[in-house]
Amino acid sequence: MLSDNLSIELIQLWKKYYRENLFHRSLRDDLMNFIRPSKNKSLLENNEFWALKDINIDVKKGESIGLYGPNGSGKSTLLKLIANVTFPTRGHVSVNGRVAPLIEIGAGFHKDLTGRENIYMNGAILGMTISEIKTKMDSIIAFSEIEDFIDMSVKKYSSGMYLRLGFSIAIHSEAEILLIDEILAVGDEAFKDKCIQKVMELKQRGKTMVIVTHNRKLMEKVADRVVFLEKGVIL
Repeated sequence: MLSDNLSIELIQLWKKYYRENLFHRSLRDDLMNFIRPSKNKSLLENNEFWALKDINIDVKKGESIGLYGPNGSGKSTLLKLIANVTFPTRGHVSVNGRVAPLIEIGAGFHKDLTGRENIYMNGAILGMTISEIKTKMDSIIAFSEIEDFIDMSVKKYSSGMYLRLGFSIAIHSEAEILLIDEILAVGDEAFKDKCIQKVMELKQRGKTMVIVTHNRKLMEKVADRVVFLEKGVIL
């Protein structure tokens, strides 16, 4: 059982993937492994590799930690395990609180719906009630700075507009835990600075954060401590 002062606890966490068709097969394989566990999860079969190896991390409530390392080191996989997007091969993930995953922002948008309609849908996915979304609607739209396009189908949005709206929805949720994956490195400078200021504000309000970024200066500014990963291992 997770102690009261912890938001996240990762215990002896291992995750393996297939080298071929990684993104097409991972969900199916996770489900099959859950329904019919492997006899020996320690062994690698053909075309498999360890994305994470024996990860042990505790994150206290209100703490901000950074995940730093080269591409392919397992940072995004770790965020997806915490967000319950995928499941560990071995080990345990315990989370205490609602999670807002700012991972691949806008990926959950329905392209035939308008920006406003997607606020309702994405907000509900993040655990917001309809009344809560209605109350925060104007603030979400204002922060995104896409007021003139909010009732347009999002399939006509640029990638920057996707980012703005997705980020705005996530940071307006009442989630206690924010998972932030590289999104602060995308978009124009003015909006990026605005996002960083908002993240610092949420940090001051006691939100727990796990942040992935290749921006070392930003990492040092936001994170209370940094976990260095390489080839799925904590250095």
